[in-house]
Amino acid sequence: MEITTWHLEQTSPDDLSAAKPPAVAVSVTRAELVSPELNRYLYTAVGGDWFWIDRLSWTWRQWTEWLERSGVETWVAYAQGTPCGYFELDGSEDGEVELAYFGLMPSFVGKGLGGHLLTVALRQAWTLAERWPGKTPTRRVTVHTCTTDGPAALRNYRARGFRLFRTDVEQAELPAETPGPWPGAAK
Repeated sequence: MEITTWHLEQTSPDDLSAAKPPAVAVSVTRAELVSPELNRYLYTAVGGDWFWIDRLSWTWRQWTEWLERSGVETWVAYAQGTPCGYFELDGSEDGEVELAYFGLMPSFVGKGLGGHLLTVALRQAWTLAERWPGKTPTRRVTVHTCTTDGPAALRNYRARGFRLFRTDVEQAELPAETPGPWPGAAK
């Protein structure tokens, strides 16, 4: 399968074009304790329909090592107390923050929450150094999306002020179907 990957960036907090608040109340909370179980759950629940397969084989130890790195943060969105999405920031490189993972759980897609959650994610990315003593202030925020991500992903990133800085096209072998959050989910 041919996959196009778009690499996008913001180089100033002023690049952010905030989305309007969603119609339902959404709270977004940082997971301050390392929890590989939580992150794997979020990863599969959000990415199961979009070929998020690169971390499926990770062991508990690999998840822990990733999450213990300085500048890595997980933020969980809740609608009426129910987890509805998340984002993961990777600020391990001084001055740069990658929006490593971002998305909504399938039952919350199309309800006007994505733009708001991305706005929150970008505000947190731009202030990440304030939460990590010794970190260089953020000078650049990046995100990467591809043709196997959700159909609104690229549009949402651009609407929030990201600019394209590189496009890659490659051939990749993917499973015949997305893995889903668990076998047989939503079928």
